Amino acid sequence: MSVRQSLLAILDQGACYGSQLRAEYSRRTGAAVNVGQVYTTLERLERDGLVDNRGVDDDGRILWSVTPAGRAEARAWLSAATVSDGRDEVALRIALAVTLPGADVPGILAAQRAGVRAALAEEAAQSDRTDATGTAIVAAARRARLEAELRWLDEVEMLAAGSTGLAISDERPRRGRPARAAL
Repeated sequence: MSVRQSLLAILDQGACYGSQLRAEYSRRTGAAVNVGQVYTTLERLERDGLVDNRGVDDDGRILWSVTPAGRAEARAWLSAATVSDGRDEVALRIALAVTLPGADVPGILAAQRAGVRAALAEEAAQSDRTDATGTAIVAAARRARLEAELRWLDEVEMLAAGSTGLAISDERPRRGRPARAAL
């Protein structure tokens, strides 16, 4: 999730100072964000004309507000569909392992399953303590992805059955980095 657009969306509700934005982000999503990232992002948003520094409050904190351009960006982001770019590090790692002769694919899949099951158990324990709707939505999405990953691992196991791996190809690319000249 974009911290940049999230901060804009929160500021669309009213002026806030940096640590207040951090707390609102966490309260609404259940996710943590580094306060340094919040302030760096605010400075970039100001540079880009999406937020304004409204001065300092009585406690010396800088208040930030969204500009019309920032409001438009936040609302466009909230209403846009987000589709995964397809780059899934777990899938790539397992696909590579399946093609490597001698890789312990059953062990790799078992370790991944155990990790997913542990994450599901942790998510179940956390869900009892969820009182905010936004946090519950994020938790439900995580559970659904984890459950889908377990089903996917079953499919991978069937696809990988009998795979013997791939040797390094004899075909060589036409381009490559030339060897360095000896000194």
